[in-house]
Amino acid sequence: MKKLFLILTIPAFMLWPVNAQNQNAQPAKVEEGYKFTPVVDLKATSVKNQAATGTCWCFSTTSYIESELLRIGKGEYDLSEMFIVRQNYIDRLKDNYLRQGKGNIEEGGNSHDFIDVFNEVGIVPEEVYSGLNYGSPMHNHSEMTAFLKALAVVPIQLKNQSQQYFQIIGAVLDTYLGKMPETFTYKNKIYTPKSFAASLGLNPDDYVELTSFTHFPFYSKGVLEINDNWRMAGFYNVPLNELIEITDFALSNGYTVAWDGDVSESGFSYRNGYAVLPLNPSPERGTITDRTRLERSPSQLNPNEAQTVPVPGPEINVTQEIRQMGYETFKTTDDHGMHLTGIVKDQNGTKYYKTKNSWGTDRNAFGGYLNMSESYVRGKTLFIMVHKNAIPPAIKTKLGI
Repeated sequence: MKKLFLILTIPAFMLWPVNAQNQNAQPAKVEEGYKFTPVVDLKATSVKNQAATGTCWCFSTTSYIESELLRIGKGEYDLSEMFIVRQNYIDRLKDNYLRQGKGNIEEGGNSHDFIDVFNEVGIVPEEVYSGLNYGSPMHNHSEMTAFLKALAVVPIQLKNQSQQYFQIIGAVLDTYLGKMPETFTYKNKIYTPKSFAASLGLNPDDYVELTSFTHFPFYSKGVLEINDNWRMAGFYNVPLNELIEITDFALSNGYTVAWDGDVSESGFSYRNGYAVLPLNPSPERGTITDRTRLERSPSQLNPNEAQTVPVPGPEINVTQEIRQMGYETFKTTDDHGMHLTGIVKDQNGTKYYKTKNSWGTDRNAFGGYLNMSESYVRGKTLFIMVHKNAIPPAIKTKLGI
């Protein structure tokens, strides 16, 4: 989900009708700032840092899978994001060739990219493959991806993907990420990536992606027209209220949720630990891109981002129609992947989703987490990934799962 966010010249009120949730209600008189009380708090591994890469899709899905391992009693694992990312680069270069150079060879992706690679080649622990083979303590794929893009042009011009081409691609990936381990020892056992994946006890077919839009039928699968869905994967489509019902059911029954959506709204305040869709949003652009944000140190961040934290106020009542309009006017964009690990409520009783990010722990005062309001999730979610058993039985039946 790596994308440059553009400043929209269309006023926000033209895109989000003023249809407020509790519009006439007066907010409680409390001291300044958001005060959150946990409702559901599920196990998750430590917050990681994607650093100067656009690989949030892999960090969020890896975090989700690590929580799945905790849920099923396998214990705590630190899995290698870069093992998955490396194979994903190779897969998308092959796809780009068949599309005659019109594919997506950027860094972004979706949750199914993790699942497909996991199923195809396996996984390894972080200690076996860190992906840091270029003298840097933090991930930075700028130079590597520049080389890969330059190389991607050659086989298209020659109309041939030669063995030497893939050897060169492999050499670039080896140089920056490290050589892929054929076998390795972990906790006194010898594994291949495939056998290690099998030892985790996860069935890739158990994980499904769901969305909610009206341009293809509900209770069917459709292809989301987002650039990072380069595999042309199908997403189960449900009404918006049921997408929220699935999210709540999952979290309330011990299942976390992989989330993908838009973080470019002015109400998305990672620095202050919340994301909301206020009735009167700021006219300023929302967050900056992952890469620009993460190349700056905390002292270089805009101090205005955290000067004043308002109290919770009325938010937009996001209907199916409002959600669809946001997507079709390109206001809702495919920006970022994160991991929902719980539910909290603010001092007014409004529901939020506890969200684990992948921007490290020093970019806000909340350990790398934030809380997204239900309104924000209703309006700005592109899709979620859950275990099949995390879907309420009635909806699962409608979907034919």
